[in-house]
Amino acid sequence: MLPVSLLSSENGQGLKMFAVVEQWDEASDRHTDNTNKYFMLLLIKLGLEAGVFYSCGTKKCTYFLSVCSLSVLLADFVVTFLMGAAWFLGAEKSLVSPCALLANASTAYAALPLPMMLLGFVDYCLEDIFMSDRPALWRTLRNVLLTLVVWAVAVNHSLRSSYVGPVELDSVGEKKALACEVRESALITVFTLGLFTATLLTLVPFLTRIPRWVREAHKLTEAREEQKNAGSDLLFTSSWNHNPQTKSQLEEHLEEDGSTRPPLWFSMMLGFLWFWMPYLLMSVSCLIFGLGIPAYLSVNLLWLECSNSFLVGLVFWAKSSARGPYSSLPDNVCLWQVYWHLSRDIQLSLLPVSVFIPPHEKNISHV
Repeated sequence: MLPVSLLSSENGQGLKMFAVVEQWDEASDRHTDNTNKYFMLLLIKLGLEAGVFYSCGTKKCTYFLSVCSLSVLLADFVVTFLMGAAWFLGAEKSLVSPCALLANASTAYAALPLPMMLLGFVDYCLEDIFMSDRPALWRTLRNVLLTLVVWAVAVNHSLRSSYVGPVELDSVGEKKALACEVRESALITVFTLGLFTATLLTLVPFLTRIPRWVREAHKLTEAREEQKNAGSDLLFTSSWNHNPQTKSQLEEHLEEDGSTRPPLWFSMMLGFLWFWMPYLLMSVSCLIFGLGIPAYLSVNLLWLECSNSFLVGLVFWAKSSARGPYSSLPDNVCLWQVYWHLSRDIQLSLLPVSVFIPPHEKNISHV
């Protein structure tokens, strides 16, 4: 188990901890260097994040949070490489000592969540207003520049505020430990705990109906896959409301009582929780059992993709009253279109006015 000792909390800056780098036992003259443990931990994180980026992350760099995902993956590679160099070469010969690396990395990572979430939310809100007619190259360059600015501010903050020198911890008996100060991300703690609590409370009034709604969403997902396999996506595009066969297929997958449909906001939340509840449970469990997680571990692609899904669902819900199931938002692991249809009465969802026609479809479908 990685030796991390909790210390204190400082004015909302997150919990300060001690990462034990070296240990001595004078009685047995035994010395333990924990650099290899930190390297292995960072290496495992890098491998997991590569898998998350491949399976969950959208590859379109025209969205700010997509570039942020790539930047976090690259930053993790650099930190892992430097920690590996410190292990193989030793702290004296490596470019940076393990203590300085952990201290600066934790402070820099802790400064990332707030600006990334704010800029990502603004990017999604303004997507259809100012950015849709911009060239893809221009939008990509803008996102890369913003991401570099965010990282530059975070790294500058870490270099100015981090104490990178080793600290000798109070020991028991003849055991001594050399440690460095690291921080956790207070924002991630508040975000995870707040989101989990809020969603859990809102589930209570609908508990008896949730299993049936989940089954209906599963049926809609299967119907969508069948349409895609048949070379058509009429069930979830702007032209589906003119196809009688598609209407009958939808009616087969939804129960007739439209009065028991979930509210749209709850349907969106259900789609979010269906995928991300395991991650929220794991994160909250770590908080409950007092497992301190430094920011260089807690700021990862799982958290970033979870936040991305939350922001996409929020913007999708806000714009769906005017645009229906169509959205120019990026592809996401949550099936927003499926859960949009789940919240609609069958007859109401078939009305042409509830669907927005994207410009590239106007020549093949008219409302």
